[in-house]
Formats: sequence, C-alpha cells, structure tokens
Amino acid sequence: MSISAETIASHGLTTDEYRSIEQILGRAPNLLELGIFSVMWSEHCSYKSSRVHLRKFPTEGPRVVQGPGENAGVIDIGDGWVAAFKMESHNHPSYIEPYQGAATGVGGILRDIFTMGARPIACLDSLRFGELDAPKMRYLVDGVVRGISGYGNCIGIPTIGGETSFHSSYNGNILVNVFALGVARAEKIFKGTASGVGNPVIYVGSKTGRDGIHGATMASAEFDETSEEKRPTVQVGDPFTEKLLLEACLEIMDTDAIVGIQDMGAAGLTSSSFEMAGRAGTGIRMHLDRVPMRESGMTPYEIMLSESQERMLIVAKRGREDEVIRVFEKWDLNAATIGEVTDDGFVRLLWHGEEAATIPVEPISTEAPVYQRPLAAPDRTIAASVDREPVADSNVTEDLFRLLASPNLCSKRWIWEQYDTTVRTNTIARSEQRDASIVRVKGTGRALAMTSDVNPVYCYLDPYEGGKQAVAEAARNLAVSGAQPLAITDCLNFGSPERPEIMWQFAEAIRGISDACLALSTPVVSGNVSFYNETEGRAVYPTPTVGMVGLMENESRGCSMLFSEPGLDLILLGDTADELGGSEWAQMFAPSLLAQPPRVSLETESALISLLLDLHSQSLLRAAHDLSNGGLAIALAESSMNGVGVHADLSSLPPTLDAIALLFSETQARAVVATASAPEVLLRAKHFGVPAHPIGRTAAATFLIERNGVPLVRTTTPELRRIYQSAFALLLGGDSVDEVVRGVGEEAPEVVGR
Repeated sequence: MSISAETIASHGLTTDEYRSIEQILGRAPNLLELGIFSVMWSEHCSYKSSRVHLRKFPTEGPRVVQGPGENAGVIDIGDGWVAAFKMESHNHPSYIEPYQGAATGVGGILRDIFTMGARPIACLDSLRFGELDAPKMRYLVDGVVRGISGYGNCIGIPTIGGETSFHSSYNGNILVNVFALGVARAEKIFKGTASGVGNPVIYVGSKTGRDGIHGATMASAEFDETSEEKRPTVQVGDPFTEKLLLEACLEIMDTDAIVGIQDMGAAGLTSSSFEMAGRAGTGIRMHLDRVPMRESGMTPYEIMLSESQERMLIVAKRGREDEVIRVFEKWDLNAATIGEVTDDGFVRLLWHGEEAATIPVEPISTEAPVYQRPLAAPDRTIAASVDREPVADSNVTEDLFRLLASPNLCSKRWIWEQYDTTVRTNTIARSEQRDASIVRVKGTGRALAMTSDVNPVYCYLDPYEGGKQAVAEAARNLAVSGAQPLAITDCLNFGSPERPEIMWQFAEAIRGISDACLALSTPVVSGNVSFYNETEGRAVYPTPTVGMVGLMENESRGCSMLFSEPGLDLILLGDTADELGGSEWAQMFAPSLLAQPPRVSLETESALISLLLDLHSQSLLRAAHDLSNGGLAIALAESSMNGVGVHADLSSLPPTLDAIALLFSETQARAVVATASAPEVLLRAKHFGVPAHPIGRTAAATFLIERNGVPLVRTTTPELRRIYQSAFALLLGGDSVDEVVRGVGEEAPEVVGR
C-alpha cells in the first residue's frame, strides 16, 4: 500500500525523514513500519534537536558507575553500594488528564530505577503551574497532586521533597517533572541489553491495551485548540500492579536467569525491543500474536505503539524461560515468551506466522535525524538592575507578609501532606525540615540527600546564568544540609526547538549547567529533554530542572533549617549585593521591569560549599539554611517556623544597600547559620575565604530585623507561621494574597474547584 502525505504528516514525520526511511528499508514502509519509525524518530525518543548540545555535558567522574544512555544513572556510594537515579517529564499528559498524567509519570520513573536492579527508596516532584486564576489551573493543581500521591502512596515509595512554583508562562502548558532514586549492590546492576543469540524474549507485567498509542509523538508537538482531543493518548496507571512488578523483577534479578531487562516506557514495545537489540548489536524476532492483550481485535500497529503501563521486556538465558515465567506468575502477573534474540541485526515482527514488519536495528538509531537547529538570541533589552527608587530604612513588614503569602514562597504543606513521606522508614528529612530531602541507606550508617532546583525567571532573563544557578543552588542545598554533592540528573523543559530563540535558550542553559557541573564536580549521569512545551506559539519559560544527589558518610550529621533554641548566634555567610532582577520581590512589586538576574560566581559557590561541609563535619552548626528565592528575610522567616525567631541587626552589611535590597536581594552563594560556637565558625569561614557577618541571635517567639536601631521587620513567629502555613490552601480556595495576610477567608476544600 502507498503511504499518503497526510499519513506521513500525521505521524510527525517530514518529507525528508520519510525519504530516509525509504532509503534505509530499500522500499516504501508499510503502516506498521511507518509507526515504528515515527515514534523512534520523535523528538521525545530520538533527541534529534538536542543531541548535538547534550554532548557538551560532563558525564564522567570517580563515582560514576553508569552515565547517560541507560534507564538511569548510577553512582558509587561506598562499600559496594550504588545509587541509581533519574528525572523525567510527563508534561503534556498531565495537562490533558492531570491525575493519570502525573500518576503514570511516577510509575514510569520508578520503573526506570528498578529496571536497573535498584530498589526505589525515594521520589521528588518538580511542578510548574500557571496563575491560580487561569482557566483550569486549580483543577490541574488538584489533579496532579492527587495523581502523584495516589501512585506513590499506593506503591509504597515516599515522595519526600521537590518544588512547586507558579508563573503565567505555564498557563497553557504545566510542567510535571518526577525524580526517583534507588539503591543496590554494585554487582546487582542490570542493563537493557538483548545479548545472546537464541535467548528468549519474554513479555511480563500488565496486558497491552490501546491506551497511550502515539504518546511519544504527542509529547513531540506543541499544544493547540485541539489538544483536548488527545486525551486517549494518556496512559492509565495501576500502582498495585507496579508494586507486584517491582517485587517480581527484583526477585528474578536475584537469580542469574536473565541477561537484560527494559521498561516499556515511551513508545512501549517498540522502544524497548529496538533499544535492547541496539545496545547489544543483535536482532530480535517477535511474535506479536503471543503478546498478552486486554482488548480484542488489536492490530500489530496498536500492539507495538501502545504505551500501556506496568510492562517490562526481559531477555532470559536460554532454557531458563520457564523459571522466569513462574516467578512472574507467582506474583499474579502476565508472562509470555514472545520471541528470541537473533544475529541478523533486524527486528522482525510476525503476526500469526506472517512477517508484518522488518526493520534494521542499527540505522533506526545511527541514521535517525540529527538537527543543528538555528540559534538566535531574542531581540530585547534587559537592564543591568531593577530601576527603582531606594527605600529609606523603615518598617517594611507588610512586604515580607505579602511575599510569604505568595504562591511561590508560601508553605506547600497542602501538597506534601497528601504524600506519604515516611513509608519504608528511611526518611530522615523531608520538605521544610532541611534544604535537601534525606534518606538513610539502611545497614550502612550513610544517608543520601537529594534536591531539585531551577529558577525559570532567571533562565528567561539569562539562560546561561540560570543554568549555572540551578546547579549551584542544588549543590548549596545539599551542602547546607550536610551532604557532599556528587552528581546530577536533569529534566530540560523548553518550547519548540524549531524556533531559533528557543534553541538559543536551550544551548545557553546547557552551557551554564555544564560549566557549573565541571566547577562543582557534579557530572550529569542521566536526564531527559522535553521540547514543545508551548501553546499556540507561547512557550513556557526555559525550565532546565536539576536533580542532584549527595552523600552523607554519617547519617546523623547535618542539621535542620529550623532554629532549635533561643540564644544562638546568627551568621550570614557570603556577601550581599543589590540583585533584585528576576527576584520574588521584583515579580510582586515591580513586575513590568526586566533586569539581569543575580550573577553566579562558581568559585564563590565552591568555597561556600566547602565551608559548610567543614562546619558540619565538626558539628558546629545548630541550624543552616541557604538564601535563594526571597532573600535574607524569607530565609530567616522560614527558619523560624517552629516558634524560635530572631533578633537580627544588619548594621554590619553594606550601608549602600537600601532596606529592600538588604532584605530581599537574591544574591547567590549565601547561607545563614545558627551556632553556639561563633568564634570557631568565623575562623573557619576566614580560612575558606568566605565572608561571614554576625547578624544577631535567635529569640523566643520574636521576629525583629533592624539596622542601626531602625526596625525593618517587626512581628512574631506565630504570625509568620499563620501566614506561611495557611496561605496555599487559602489561595487555592480563591483568596487573594492580601486576604491571606489580613486573615480573612476560609481554607480550601479538600478537592478544589474545577
């Protein structure tokens, strides 16, 4: 049959790409073959617009066991233990169907971890929503959070941290990025490879249905007014089946019966079979009529492109297939031998004995299109600093209250209280306890810290500095919590790569991330690219989310961000400048002004990280918190949420800074620490070359910040806590920031309005 131009276009392929397919096959493809090429060559699977830039990432280091190219990155954490981790996106599905989109995002990232042979022990989420009064936004917030909690809670993996922010650029395209981490013995790591000619190929897990067909293609296109029609491409997840699949996979991995295993994620059976054969340099013959199916009348096209959840493809040792099948059947899962490994370099698909498709394995990867897209910086002028009138020293408590009640800075308790944060009893610290979330590695005395960070506004204003800042803040969050930063994963969320200004953003962000990773010795070991995050030509702000993992050699080291007792000395580490460009203060009080975001000195960041780790190693800190969004005043307020506040005097900071810059500047490479050993902390700061400024003491129930006797902020910790902890639910319920500050209105219902 001939393939029409309309059919080619509907599969997301260009005319030139179709001609390449004909050249590879030496003939015109049939519809099944066209579908396979379309998903394997989609932006989502082939990285055809990003690959030339991703090669610039540093991916090697002394602790790297497995870098990019497998289901997850793996690092050595000592004594024969390794940690596997990765971050992925599920943006388009979550906008179309928020509950299932977010839920299956969690399921997919967990499979990436246990496919490697590691038991998942923690998840993070990084969520970007539009303005709360934008159409559907409260419905989307509610659905995404319920989807994450519904899947994670049911499978029994704690979601222990993450980040959530709001901006109008996400009104038509939210971002749902999910991170998972697992641990394993080094000798138990598995890879997705189809080696050993004659070895059986075994399908395990849920039956295949029609859900998710062309999900990878949908994720490689921008949204328009017809996006709601794509709802059938969103998969449906079952966390209870995934729990069975997890345990069955780990059980069979404890034997030597299998040689390779691969999650059926994006592009389902297509990507898993081609990727496994490609890594091994082999071929695969599969009998599609043997695939367990839950719907009648399914065609080979539907079987190969389905993205039904909770499925794996296994290559077992010849003669051990019955052993593998018995294990999965014991766990009440489907298991069937559907093919075998071959030596001819082709994936051959049979349907009731007839060959339905024959595609060479190597060219589908090596001859996939790779585009060097045009780059062009946007034509705009960004001021060096926010143009504003200086504010004389006076009481600006109201500014602090309004910022603390804003969607970006208020407590996300409403979100994380829906997550089981302590299941499996590994959790040491979760959201709002430390700057990084921490889990113990049982039996080792060690702990792993993890965080996700990016400031999309910074990245919009200067993607190079924004990329650097995402890595630097992640490393700072780990260090201030007591962990040595080791490596990162990333989730790079951008608009259409066909627009030169988007590709410029992408290339600059990668340059910034790469420079920071090199300077801070945190190589990139895994990641994901999500393009086409735009609706009708309006792209999201560039959002290169960084997930970083660090190691604590002693799980009892480190300290909380919360002040533990009155009478401790407060020391501000790092210098403060008037850097309000892109800040939370500027967004609230001067939103029309574009100005450069804070500059990132990687040398200064490295010195601060080294100092913080040294102070933790000597047990000199009682509390520690990095300064980021909102600046010094917000950091002090967040650390005062258990009732112990501050009496701070900022007279030692530069007198050239006005009250606003002093309190709300977002200068990087800063942290505030509370200590009972101030002289020793100051001495060590001098040794590491980090400026250190005593700024007062902790105080019971009081929150007072002054300069030269003039109060800049005066309130109480109960009032701060009321605003900070109640704001998010009230905002979801329709209250304004001003109403939250004044204390009017009622908390949002359990399920917010649609």
